[in-house]
Amino acid sequence: MPRIAGLLETALYVADMPRAVAFFKDVLGLEPMLSGARLTAFDAGRQGVLLLFLAGGSVADMPGPRGTVPGHDGQGPVHMAFAIEAEDYEPWRQRLAEHGIPSRGEVAWPRGGRSLYFDDPDGHLIELATPGLWANY
Repeated sequence: MPRIAGLLETALYVADMPRAVAFFKDVLGLEPMLSGARLTAFDAGRQGVLLLFLAGGSVADMPGPRGTVPGHDGQGPVHMAFAIEAEDYEPWRQRLAEHGIPSRGEVAWPRGGRSLYFDDPDGHLIELATPGLWANY
């Protein structure tokens, strides 16, 4: 059987692209690799990409000279997690507090990992997780 090499992209659908881009760039320090009114792609580390799509802006198929990207969209708050180093947990908690972003919760996992949860401006649940959360992380 062919193998999956890894998770490459995670997509969030946002109501206000400039507001969302500012949050992920200015608060979380992610660097945009592609930016536009309908789509912004961020380098999420470890070969991962965070895609922000303007809600409703990608429903139709997107044909182009190299092929067609099928239409897609999403609704409601979703969850995603970023991997962080254990020693960065407290500095992240401080950074979020400095930006007025309240914590939604924290968990100390049985394998030793820790998770810190908060909302982005569109109400998506964002998690910062240290190693020890899963058997493979």
